[in-house]
Amino acid sequence: MSHTICLFEDPQFVKLLPLVYTRPVYELRCGILTLREKIQAAYPKASTSLLCRPYLAEVVKQQHPGTQVNEVHSGNCLLLNGRILADKSLAKKIPLKGPDAVYLSGNVVVAVRMNAGGRKAVHDLSEVLDADHFAELQRIDVNVELVEYPWQLVHKNGENIVADFGLLALKGTRKGKVYPGAQLLNKKQIAIEKGATIKPGVVLDAEKGPIYIGKNAKLLPNAVVVGPAFIGEGSIVKVGAKIYENTSIGEMCKVGGEIEGSIIHSFSNKQHDGFLGHAYLGVWCNLGADTNNSDLKNNYGSVKVQVNGSTIDTGLQFVGLIMGDHSKSGINTMFNTGTIVGVSCNVFGAGYPPKFLPSFIWGGSDGVETYDIEKGLDVERKVMLRRNVPMTAADEMLLRKVFSLTQNERKSIPHSPIEAIVS
Repeated sequence: MSHTICLFEDPQFVKLLPLVYTRPVYELRCGILTLREKIQAAYPKASTSLLCRPYLAEVVKQQHPGTQVNEVHSGNCLLLNGRILADKSLAKKIPLKGPDAVYLSGNVVVAVRMNAGGRKAVHDLSEVLDADHFAELQRIDVNVELVEYPWQLVHKNGENIVADFGLLALKGTRKGKVYPGAQLLNKKQIAIEKGATIKPGVVLDAEKGPIYIGKNAKLLPNAVVVGPAFIGEGSIVKVGAKIYENTSIGEMCKVGGEIEGSIIHSFSNKQHDGFLGHAYLGVWCNLGADTNNSDLKNNYGSVKVQVNGSTIDTGLQFVGLIMGDHSKSGINTMFNTGTIVGVSCNVFGAGYPPKFLPSFIWGGSDGVETYDIEKGLDVERKVMLRRNVPMTAADEMLLRKVFSLTQNERKSIPHSPIEAIVS
């Protein structure tokens, strides 16, 4: 009998905002793969279905045609928390087959196994699940890592690049073109996919960790990449760029300047000089020339970050910028340590902007105002068309929903009229 894994979201998704306003938690990246891809790799013989918040469903269906979305398989099904940071031990800790049971970490539901006919023990199976839904099932404690906050993805990125590199059996792959004059250190730990080009003067230093260069990626002359690192399909690393260890650059990005220990999801640009460290950028972001973020306090203390209305002490010395999808910075923008920028913000001006900027905010240190949704959508359509990705009705509906969901966040910060020159 066939088995299905079904990824779900739990109430703790709110701690991963603003990144998950526009995606289910399991579509966040850590290493080379997303959380979903890691979980799927642990159960290679199972089919997949996906649960998500209702307003995300149309975009999820668009991204995964043919996959069941917000439907639970009628046969044997293993529900898995989308916040699981899966490794090769997951399937041993939570086997695909076995009796009906709920696996818990404290009071957090990690997984639920439901065989055909076992649904009577399940209450009100909805898109966001917690322990109350499975009160009658056998309970099993399990030790599995769950992602709680965005900076954990950044902090764990390097070791996950290493793990994913091994999982994908990439060792020594050499399908792209390496020009004379490029330097590859520790070649066995460097994978270069078909169509990728490595221009003269490029240095790929894999002596401390693997480097994966995706299909059709381009590394221009004198760029330096230090492993562990991942450069995604179709991305461009500009002339003289410095990409330090523990960095993941997703698909179709353009990057330059200095980047360290960061995750850039996909279709985002940081092309120019400037420093990005211990940061996470969503999709369709753009950092203007000489944008810099701080990732270390002057007193070397623990970085505090505002998440979902609460100030959280991360316990980490290094936390940079967390930026939601479709947000942008003007030239010479400076972001303080642990700054959170929401979805579709336009940040500019001298000085540091506030450390928390809700979604759809326009401005910076001199004041902010609400970014008109129609103007924002008009810009995003143009941005996406430049990459030959037309904005769909589902994409537009999603952004309008996020604008509505974040009204109270915008009300929580002072607004003031501002002037800006946009060219």
